[in-house]
Amino acid sequence: MRTDIFARLDREPEPPKIEAPRMSRHRIALFGGTLAFYLAIVWAVLITSWLVALDWKVMLFRPYQQWPELHPFLDYYVVLGQRGPTAVMVACWLGWRSWRQHTLRPLLVLGTSLLLLNVTVGAVKLGLGRLGPHYATRIGSAEMFAGGDIFPSGHTANAVVTWGILAYLATTPRARRYLSAVSATVSLGVGLTTVYIGTHWLSDVLLGWAAGLLILLALPWFEPLIARTEHWVFAMRERWRERRGGGRPAPVPDAAPQPVLLPQSMATDGLTAEAEAKAAPAEPVPPAGHPTAATRARAHSGHPARPGGMPVAAAGVRRPPPHTERGPRAGSPARPMTGG
Repeated sequence: MRTDIFARLDREPEPPKIEAPRMSRHRIALFGGTLAFYLAIVWAVLITSWLVALDWKVMLFRPYQQWPELHPFLDYYVVLGQRGPTAVMVACWLGWRSWRQHTLRPLLVLGTSLLLLNVTVGAVKLGLGRLGPHYATRIGSAEMFAGGDIFPSGHTANAVVTWGILAYLATTPRARRYLSAVSATVSLGVGLTTVYIGTHWLSDVLLGWAAGLLILLALPWFEPLIARTEHWVFAMRERWRERRGGGRPAPVPDAAPQPVLLPQSMATDGLTAEAEAKAAPAEPVPPAGHPTAATRARAHSGHPARPGGMPVAAAGVRRPPPHTERGPRAGSPARPMTGG
């Protein structure tokens, strides 16, 4: 019975059973509309429709030559869509939030979204193999299945996901609205910047926006996996702490009080004072109310010696000097003794 109780106490807590949150009708409609837009862009490029013709018109217009004064600024602005710098900045902010809130959910949500981004966008890029504007071979062609990796735009999709995570993890509706507007503005500007400098077609940017939005809308379905991962990480941390600490501390039995070990100098001083106290002769203790008791108290309390070095007897009586003892003085005639 006792073994069963301890086994039950030592059993690890089971991971929480978290069901995927139900998607609202608004979110489902938005996800379905975005997915339809995504597939429509891919189909329009595959059949070399009017969208491909628009891509070529924008590319031949060469916006970087029409407004060259914007080029130095936009070269730095497009960094907000690069995966490395943006992931580091957002991870630092979410790491601070995780430390303050004692949870790994913000970092796990960021990691999940970036993993989905790499898998989905990377697979479509390599599968379609579209060439970029600077490597196009024939005017009016879609440049598909040519070994490229430009469709959809990775910069645009990364900007949507990375900055959109801040709005997704917002704790208040007001903060969510503001961060959604900021992330939409940043991702829109990054996508148009890639078109301006000529590294992406316009259709690449449209597909990148749709790809990033689909990842953000699908994140609630991964919340149960994120919660189980967080529970597993905390359980592994507790195991590591137990192994590092050598398991549970053993109970300390009740023992007799141990002698206190003093330093060598303190022990020597105590023994010397005790030996001197034993060697000193015991002085008679006067009764209570005796006049010599006050004198003895003053002598032991550090009262200064009398001037002239006059010794004071132990009983407080003035002792005559040796040459004043009673008897005939030296040189004085002895008194004759007469009979009685």
